[in-house]
Amino acid sequence: MLLYWIWFAELPNIQLWQKHILLQYFSDPEELYHARKEAFLEIPDMTESILRALEDKDLAVAKRILRACNEKNIHLFAMHDESYPKGLKNTKDAPLVLYVKGTLPDFDNTPAIAIVGTRKATPYGMTVSRRIAAQIAACGGIVLSGGATGNDTMALTGALTTTNPVVAVLAGGLDVVYPKSNTTLFSQIEKQGCLISQYPPGTPHYRWNFPVRNRVLSGLSDGVLVVEAPENSGALITARSALEQGRDVFVVPGNIDVPSCAGSNALLQDRATAALSGWDIMKEYTALYPDKVRKVPAPQAILDEPEIPKVAEPVAVPKEKKERSRKIPVDKEEKSSYSCIEPDLSQLSEQEKAVYQCLTKAPRPVDDIISETGIPSQKVLSILTMLSIRSLAVTHPGGFVSHK
Repeated sequence: MLLYWIWFAELPNIQLWQKHILLQYFSDPEELYHARKEAFLEIPDMTESILRALEDKDLAVAKRILRACNEKNIHLFAMHDESYPKGLKNTKDAPLVLYVKGTLPDFDNTPAIAIVGTRKATPYGMTVSRRIAAQIAACGGIVLSGGATGNDTMALTGALTTTNPVVAVLAGGLDVVYPKSNTTLFSQIEKQGCLISQYPPGTPHYRWNFPVRNRVLSGLSDGVLVVEAPENSGALITARSALEQGRDVFVVPGNIDVPSCAGSNALLQDRATAALSGWDIMKEYTALYPDKVRKVPAPQAILDEPEIPKVAEPVAVPKEKKERSRKIPVDKEEKSSYSCIEPDLSQLSEQEKAVYQCLTKAPRPVDDIISETGIPSQKVLSILTMLSIRSLAVTHPGGFVSHK
C-alpha cells in the first residue's frame, strides 16, 4: 500500500542504504510497519537508533503527502511497482518512491539520455544543447535533464520540438516551481512527458538536494551527455554518478580557453566519449534498442537557427593609399568612452524587439523581463539565446541578462 511506502521513505534518522537493507528482510514497508521488535534483532548491524526510528508509527505525514498528491494530480510509483524504471531500481541508492507529474515514459524499452551542463552557459553551449537534444529525440531517445537555467533548459526546449517523451528530474516538490522562469517549460514537459522527483509535494529545492537528484537523473539514463561544465560543477557530479552506475558518458568538446568547458574537457581525458551530434550518441544503442533507434537529422526548425556570427577580419590598408588629412585645432573632438552606434533591429521580430527593449546596460533578472513583456518564459529564453548569438545580449550568472 502506497501509504506505508511514503511513511518509510519519509521516516527520519534512517539512511536510504539502511532502508534498502531492511527491505531485504521484509516484503514491503507495510509488513515492516507491523513487525514486532524481535524481528529486527535478527538483522545484522541493527542499531538502537534505527530501532527507535522504527517505533514511530505515525502515518499523519504520509496521509498528508498522499492527499496532496491526489489534489495536485501527482502520481506515485513505489520501488516494487512494475512501472518503476528497472535501471534506476538496480542502483544502490534508488528512491523508495518516485513522484511523477505527467506520463512516465517506458524507460525499460527506450534509450534515455540525460543532458547536463552549467547554468552559466555560453551562447555556443546553449545552441549545442538545443540541437543535440532535438536530434537525440528525433532518433528515438528520451531526453532528460535537470530543469535548471542554461544548458538544462535549452536541452529540454530542443527535445520538445519532437514528439518523443521529454523528462525533467527536479530537486524539490513537483508543485514548487524552480526556477520560476521555467514555469511554462515545465507545463509543456508535463504534457509531452513528465516531471520526476523523489521529494514529496511542498519540498523546497534545497541546495543539498541537487547532488541526490543528479544520481536519480543518471540512474534513469542509459548515458549522460555533458555539454559544458566548469571544474567542480554539478554536471560533473552527474557524470561521476553515471560512471559509478555503469552508464555511458559523452562530452561535447569545448574551447580549451573557456572556463565553462574546463571540467567537461577534462572528462574527455578520462573515460568519456566525444560527441559532435545526437547521432554520435544514439548509434551506440542501435543493438540494445533496434526497434527504437533510427538515424534522423535534427528537426528543420533547429537546423535553421542562425549560427554564432563570425566577425570579419579587418583589411589592412597599404600605407601609400592612406589619405593624409591636415588637422586644425577646431577639428578635434573629445573622444567618447563608449560606442554610440545603434544596433540594427530591423531583422528582429516584434517579440524579439520587445525583449531587447527591456534590456539595460546593468544586468537584470530574466524573470523581470518575462513579467514586463508578458511573453511565455520558454519563448523569452529562446529569444535571449538568439539575441546572444547576434551579439545583442549578454547572459550573466544567476539568471541575469543585459544588452551589449
